Amino acid sequence: MSQSSGLAGQAGSISPALATPAVKANTRMLAIDALRGFVMLLMLIDHVRETFLLHRQVTDPIDALSVTPDLYFTRMLSEICAPVFIFLTGLSAWLYSQKHTASETSVFLLKRGFFLVFLEITFVCFAWNAEFPPKTLWLQVIWCIGICMIVLAGLLHFKRSWLIVLGLVIVAGHNLFDNVVVGPESPFYVPWSILHQKVFIDITEFTRARTTYPVLPWIGVILLGWGIGPWFGKDMEPAERISRLVKLGVGLLVAFVFIRYLNVYGEKPWVQTGDSLRTFMSFMSAKKYPPSLMFLMPTLGLGLLLLALFEKLQDRWSTATLAIYGGAPMFFYLLHLYVLKAMYLVAVAIWGANQGAYYGFDNLPTVWLWSAILGVLLFFPTRWFASLKQRRRDIAILKYL
Repeated sequence: MSQSSGLAGQAGSISPALATPAVKANTRMLAIDALRGFVMLLMLIDHVRETFLLHRQVTDPIDALSVTPDLYFTRMLSEICAPVFIFLTGLSAWLYSQKHTASETSVFLLKRGFFLVFLEITFVCFAWNAEFPPKTLWLQVIWCIGICMIVLAGLLHFKRSWLIVLGLVIVAGHNLFDNVVVGPESPFYVPWSILHQKVFIDITEFTRARTTYPVLPWIGVILLGWGIGPWFGKDMEPAERISRLVKLGVGLLVAFVFIRYLNVYGEKPWVQTGDSLRTFMSFMSAKKYPPSLMFLMPTLGLGLLLLALFEKLQDRWSTATLAIYGGAPMFFYLLHLYVLKAMYLVAVAIWGANQGAYYGFDNLPTVWLWSAILGVLLFFPTRWFASLKQRRRDIAILKYL
């Protein structure tokens, strides 16, 4: 099932190739879209892997002692996606709030949040399962972003400093509840499963839901994205913003290495294997569902460094190209899922199931090849839609995509 995806609220999102020079000079917006576009392409690689390499599925956390290094690092590349998407959702919500009242921002987040939840249990689930009605509702990243936006809609009325503290407490402290397991017989089973427990929930005799993305730690992430908002205000000089992003990003990476080395909190213990590569893989492997502290610290740290890098390289064509992908994230997300499903069904119809119960590629390089091909092909409809969003701001539904 889907491991990551895009797409929250990008108020003020900019497609640089379509913008005027005055707008293009807004480097903070350009960097945000470029980072979002970059991680969406990493997401594409991961979803091609999940579609055509199901016979070599990986666990969570990745079993560093058994998974081949090439598959391990291919999967690890996408680990940054969900943290960056949700962090940028909070940041984008803050930017939206600078041109709207708190009430207007709350209403927008509520509408968008419920819209994303609807998309997850309808169009997204169908893209993965091709079942109607679905036997299983996979509550994944789009659902998670939607719930986080709904929560932020209520919390944003409190002081920003309080939200930063709450975000830090959630991200740093939620692992204290890892051993709290609630069974189906408990009245708290459903709410706790939505918050912090990856399980199946029976809805009807024929339908169940899978809480693939328990939302509690992600709520902490969106609050931290909101909290960093003033760094992207118009009064902050780009050089100062870049300096702060680099310092915070490096600080998170250093803190991760220190805490992870101690092997006492935030993740299952890593092991010395006698093989330097396998030991490194064990050190870096962290739980994503729900994301542990050791998962979030390096991914958010790297995301902040990339955000600084893209703002510094805002004149490069590569940054502008990535920002086009990031200018229409939900469109790209839905489009790539349905393209992958169509490709898979056509392959099964022509060649049949060649990997046990699945059709799959024989090797990992083929995953990378098709990811590159799709990345290029999907650029053109994504650019068209990003342009449409910029031209037709009178069409309300477009801002939700």
